[in-house]
Amino acid sequence: MKEILYIEVPTPDVDAVKCWLQQEFEPQLGDKVTTSSGIRLGFSSENSFVSEAQASIANELAIFVWSLQRTTYLKVFRWGERLLPQEQQLLQQLTQAVRDRFPNQYPKPPAIDLSQQSIFDALAEQYPLTVKYFQKMPNGEYDLTRVYWWEQRWREGVQNPQQPRQVVFAGKEQGEQGEVGSRGSGATQNPTLETQNLKFSSNAVQSATQNSADTPSFDLIYVGGALGVIHAAVMAQLGYRVLLLERLPFGKMNREWNISRSEFQSLIDLGLFTPAEFESVIAREYVDGFHKFFDANNPPQAKAPVLHTPTVLNVGLDAEKLLRVCGDKLRSYGGEIWDETEFVHADVDPDRVTVQAKYLPKGDLRTVSGRLLIDAMGTASPIAWQLSGGRAFDSVCPTVGAVIASGFEPGVWDARYGDVLNSHGDLSRGRQLIWELFPAEGEELTFYLFHYHQVHPDNPGSLLEMYEDFFTILPEYRRCDVDQLVWKKPTFGYIPGRFTTGGSDRSLTFDRLLALGDAASLQSPLIFTGFGSLVRNLPRLTRLLDTALKHDLLTARHLNQIRAYQSNVAVTWLFSKGMMVPTGRNLPPERVNAMLNTFFGILAKQPPAVAEAFIKDRVGWLTFNQMALTAAWKNPRLLLWIWDMAGVKDLGRWLGSYLDFTVSAFLSSLIRSWFPSLLNRVQPWLEPRFPAIWLWLLAQSYTVTDGVGRPQQITTRRLEPVEKHTHAPI
Repeated sequence: MKEILYIEVPTPDVDAVKCWLQQEFEPQLGDKVTTSSGIRLGFSSENSFVSEAQASIANELAIFVWSLQRTTYLKVFRWGERLLPQEQQLLQQLTQAVRDRFPNQYPKPPAIDLSQQSIFDALAEQYPLTVKYFQKMPNGEYDLTRVYWWEQRWREGVQNPQQPRQVVFAGKEQGEQGEVGSRGSGATQNPTLETQNLKFSSNAVQSATQNSADTPSFDLIYVGGALGVIHAAVMAQLGYRVLLLERLPFGKMNREWNISRSEFQSLIDLGLFTPAEFESVIAREYVDGFHKFFDANNPPQAKAPVLHTPTVLNVGLDAEKLLRVCGDKLRSYGGEIWDETEFVHADVDPDRVTVQAKYLPKGDLRTVSGRLLIDAMGTASPIAWQLSGGRAFDSVCPTVGAVIASGFEPGVWDARYGDVLNSHGDLSRGRQLIWELFPAEGEELTFYLFHYHQVHPDNPGSLLEMYEDFFTILPEYRRCDVDQLVWKKPTFGYIPGRFTTGGSDRSLTFDRLLALGDAASLQSPLIFTGFGSLVRNLPRLTRLLDTALKHDLLTARHLNQIRAYQSNVAVTWLFSKGMMVPTGRNLPPERVNAMLNTFFGILAKQPPAVAEAFIKDRVGWLTFNQMALTAAWKNPRLLLWIWDMAGVKDLGRWLGSYLDFTVSAFLSSLIRSWFPSLLNRVQPWLEPRFPAIWLWLLAQSYTVTDGVGRPQQITTRRLEPVEKHTHAPI
């Protein structure tokens, strides 16, 4: 028996596919016989191309279907080893007939009016399991409403990229357009703001001066309280007046975070956490973490053993407790938190940024001004969409899951271990689904289900579809009775990615405005951990921002130097690109797993430090090239697969990234050992006289160290707190 065809049929209704095969499909050749799971095609001597001697069971094709991961798979086996005449034509006919009858579909949530019905009633027909199990969660109705809201916001930004809602206005626009009431009609008149050489009207400056007396003022206004509060607390510790705006009740998280001890050490070195406080927010520390991808259908060169990473993402944090600690510290340093307050818009003037926000419980509008606005609202940020000039993110990881308090049978999982990356099947409706599993306190288990996704207007990526997958296939991944599980809370979100070809190919800033975290597409290309990326780059971002604030270098030109771009991360983006099925394409179901196993099989044979460096964004130029060449030698088809999935345009952009990485690595090898220490020595003389030059040189120092995966040691220069209220008055 020989397998001669394997395809995915992108529908969860396996019975419909089987019925179609048995009743509607008319093969060009062969006698069709119904079986329990599909059909058989027999070729007798009556067929002109089959001799009497061949008329036996060896001249049969078995076609059958089965269901896994809420999709359908089809295979064709030939009983004999000998190729049947016109066999390929028959397979092509079958494949095309399947594609015509069961095309790719990308469902979208229904439009709903929550004033007329509950979120459960609105979604029950399309997402029955999602509604069923969210009803069992403590705040299920509220959380499911948030899932729906987040998906709608994301879809709006992806499907209407040319006219993003304008929420940031220059002083010139304020003077010309008047009050907020006229902003709605003018919101799409200037979707791509110029970030340099802004000219402001005298009317706007005069208006800002008149309103300053009764408007609270701060040095820094953060919008977004998850990743934002971590950075806000560090800046408040340095003596800056900080305000944090958070749309939700502060401290509520829809994700859990994992990190390693070595990475979290940066928060301790910065003085934000003591070692004891760090221990208090650890929910679980693991002995090991596993990476394993389904390879039953892979060729031999694309099979791989389990990759062990005992020091990667091996510390599970209590995210809400961590946020509360950061919030308490922020307040203790004189900062303020306005939670349940939604950002509305910002007016940027030459000497300030004025933010209008809405206090959601009462609907009251609140106005506050500051020296700098920091966007930490994540993927749903309207500021991020506006600053991107209408260009959607290149990629995203739609992620869903849950924290499960109990209900698993003993032995389903050992709490000393984490499942970092795991797939238990091939492509499912155009997505390679990947699981993560991290035990927490007691019996708690945190699950994530995600996939790497190329953003497309027809297929933005759906959280609700993913949740229906999650509740359906969880028992396939880990043995359980879903009805017996005790649900603590859902975990969900969109984690964005941007294919960056150089350190200045995208503006993350406007005058007096800076993007941070997911709003800046700051994440790792493989595991898309925005939290880990922020923590790893926090010393760099903090020191650069501190320098800019001290010298009032807050124009877009200066702020654009405060970024966490890494040339070594940019070049590894191609790995995540190879895991994204282009919208409308039908790939061999095993393709992505084969690519992942090729690469992870190489990592599994390397010293543990190599895998750790790669996943923690620390891979160097030499190691990267060694792994790439080894992968090409081990599986030559890998290059053709990447070419097929990425396309000529993205491969050309990647070559630009590789050239930038090569140049940066060469320059780094020449100067990283002495350039940062030289800057520290000349700082007392250079910084007071030429602050803009100092900021530029400091940014270059990080480019040739952190930017190529060789981070500077924080202890080489501890940041000194600034004197409170010593800055120029607003």
